Amino acid sequence: MGACLALCSVASCASCLCGSASCLLSSCCPSAYNSTISRLAFSFLLLLGTMVSVIMILPGMEEHLKKIPGFCMGGTTIPGIENKVNCDIMVGYKSVYRMCFAMACFFFLFSVIMIRVRSSKDPRAGLQNGFWFFKFLVLVGITVGAFFIPDGAFNTVWYYFGVVGSFIFIIIQLILLIDFAHSWNQSWLEKAENGNEKCWFAALLSFTITHYVLAFTAVVLFYVFYTQPDGCTEHKVFISLNFIFCIIVSIVAIMPKVQEAQPSSGLLQASLISLYTMYVTWSAMTNNPNRQCNPSLLSLVQSSSPTPPPGPAPPTTAPTNVQWWDAQGIVGLIIFLFCTLYASIRSSNNSQVNRLMQTEEGQGLTADFEAPVGEDGVRRAVDNEEEGVTYSYSFFHFSLFLASLYIMMTLTNWYKPDIGDHAMQSTMPAVWVKISSSWLGLALFLWTLVAPLVLPDREFN
Repeated sequence: MGACLALCSVASCASCLCGSASCLLSSCCPSAYNSTISRLAFSFLLLLGTMVSVIMILPGMEEHLKKIPGFCMGGTTIPGIENKVNCDIMVGYKSVYRMCFAMACFFFLFSVIMIRVRSSKDPRAGLQNGFWFFKFLVLVGITVGAFFIPDGAFNTVWYYFGVVGSFIFIIIQLILLIDFAHSWNQSWLEKAENGNEKCWFAALLSFTITHYVLAFTAVVLFYVFYTQPDGCTEHKVFISLNFIFCIIVSIVAIMPKVQEAQPSSGLLQASLISLYTMYVTWSAMTNNPNRQCNPSLLSLVQSSSPTPPPGPAPPTTAPTNVQWWDAQGIVGLIIFLFCTLYASIRSSNNSQVNRLMQTEEGQGLTADFEAPVGEDGVRRAVDNEEEGVTYSYSFFHFSLFLASLYIMMTLTNWYKPDIGDHAMQSTMPAVWVKISSSWLGLALFLWTLVAPLVLPDREFN
């Protein structure tokens, strides 16, 4: 009897994985929307690839693989079996480049396939919301093929793809943070009007002050550790400009005319964006090849080596096994995970952000009723896209394509591969990419504040 029940359970799961998998997760949340579950499933594939990349870049992984008999070239051998696997490509930054290349190809392929899907009645919507087992096999197949790509110029060319894609994804992250801050502020203001007003306003004030304190503390630490009295002019300019820009957007956010046009705008959003801007500034400065202006994390917490002589410092070469878990890399991964999850479940009423992110006005995460049980006995998620999709399938996959490139650059610290000595080098272009993205992000946030004043004839509510 137990075997029969287990067989039925497996058959039920198989129907979810191989058919129109709207039944995924519906046993846990039977009122979940089909659109939400699909986005979460694709995000899970991205996170799974990220986990594999993290594991493959861990130090010592190559030595562990060489201990497997008959596997790695130069490793432990088995009589009569030739070791054919190049474990140098299987681990380190090369493996990260190939893993993220596979994920980028997978999501870019879906981005092209899903162009102009208007509703779940489109046959391509079934591919978007189902056949997860086969999609997983496709991703695995592309990944296996990526590891057979010869080194050559691949690493250098893909590095420049990563720089451009990461620049765009940083902007998308900022847009998501702007949307999150607006939704957060609006939600707590509504609760303040309907409940304990003092409590909710105190909570808003506390978070706002905390964000500003952290941002100001970051500015002070930047001046202490990332500048020199007679040098590091670029860092001084970056820190000062972004600090001034954050003050400007904070003032604009509470101007009477802006408040009149957008009552939900306030310092909470400005404080969160200011804190994120300081993170991007910090991330940019950690890519400066001049070690006089860019001390390593260990030198900030341990006794450092003697101060190098004055003058231009030579480019810094990172070890082949890149150590990705420095502080800014960890913070970057945390922000990435948050934005990926939020992009999968977001339900926004902010019309400006919805236009930028190619989504419709939010309906909430779940329906007010449970989906009926189908003829096959499986309860499937609620299809809320029969009349029209709630988000652009193509743009969502394009965002995950950019996220794959961003993960690649984050795990390798934005270092540039050097074909000559098979090492990685920190370069100034990565610094300028990050700094310019912070400026463009601040400009976008400023536009969300002043747009109703600049274009009074358009509807922004």
